[in-house]
Amino acid sequence: MKPDEAFEFLKQGAARIISEHDLREKLALGRPLRVKLGVDPTTADIHLGHTVVLRKLRQFQDLGHQAVLIIGDFTGMVGDPSGRSVTRPQLTSDEVLANAATYREQALKILDPARTETVCNGDWFRAMSFEDVIRLNSRVTLQQMLQRDDFRDRLEKHQAIHAHEIQYPIMQAWDSVMVKADVELGGTDQLFNVLLGREFQKEQGMPQQVAFLLPILEGLDGVQKMSKSLGNYVAVNEPAAEMFGKLMSISDELMARYYQLLLGRTVPPDANPVEAKKQLACEIVRTYHSAEVARKTLDDWNTRFSKRDLKQAELPLFPSSNQNLAAVALVSKVYRELFHIQKSHSEASRLIKQGSVELDGVKLRDPKAIIKLQPGQILRLDRTHAARIG
Repeated sequence: MKPDEAFEFLKQGAARIISEHDLREKLALGRPLRVKLGVDPTTADIHLGHTVVLRKLRQFQDLGHQAVLIIGDFTGMVGDPSGRSVTRPQLTSDEVLANAATYREQALKILDPARTETVCNGDWFRAMSFEDVIRLNSRVTLQQMLQRDDFRDRLEKHQAIHAHEIQYPIMQAWDSVMVKADVELGGTDQLFNVLLGREFQKEQGMPQQVAFLLPILEGLDGVQKMSKSLGNYVAVNEPAAEMFGKLMSISDELMARYYQLLLGRTVPPDANPVEAKKQLACEIVRTYHSAEVARKTLDDWNTRFSKRDLKQAELPLFPSSNQNLAAVALVSKVYRELFHIQKSHSEASRLIKQGSVELDGVKLRDPKAIIKLQPGQILRLDRTHAARIG
């Protein structure tokens, strides 16, 4: 593409670009740009929220640019405080490295390996002396740090801000200097960190990177940012059936948001909401598994829920030895043990009372009723979760 065409293509879906003029000029340089994305392995999985920026990074690659994927083995031990109301639990080096082991593999489900340079920021931070750390800290004032909304909010609420958290934006900014980034991608909550990277580059006499910010994907609850710690996530490496089921459970309003941020298009205007949701789930499964797996998962879903023929479906097994449980305890236990979903007794009770829970086609209406399970029975918890008693 010509530079102007490339700019119009890349800006689609962007929340903010600082600055558009700088990006146009960089695209006109006639060389591959170094486009930075940092990911902290604070958990073992990349989820769909991460893929919003990964897909944009792939678009840069498709135009011939170089992706620089920074695995934050050092910053991951601190944990990004952006948007956090409390301090993250501090991880050990071993925990971070164990999580990092699968990060590149998962990211390459989206990125082009031939145009992806992977580095760990521990490579330069571990080599720094304490004197180097002091000199780096001297470039930033405490007043600058306290301009951040998350830190300011914590101060106003008399919540702790630990000194190591203040180091995080400094480290992320220094990453940009070390990899000579032309562009840095991130969510809108990364604005302060990315702009600080621009300042560090300027002080080093380097061209300043472009801050390319993308919208933040809401989790399955439709309210909070997708996060594994909140349990409202879809991981890119989780089983296809679980991925499909989670996506089928979202609201119609959230579905429109997912179409926009995960597929880059709008929901077909005349589409039936259920069919549109199936299409969304199918495309996501196809991307992170395969076309064959996506087709099989859709067929299985239709068998289980559209046709209500659960007897013929492949269902997870729940032991019949779990006898003499009250219905509410049974529902909570099956959600937790088979689907890794935490349902309180009040939530489980509400599902039962509204008629969502069925045992062999018979609705369970009394949360306190003692349930005697028999092998071969089908327990249907809701529209997206069912189990076979084994």
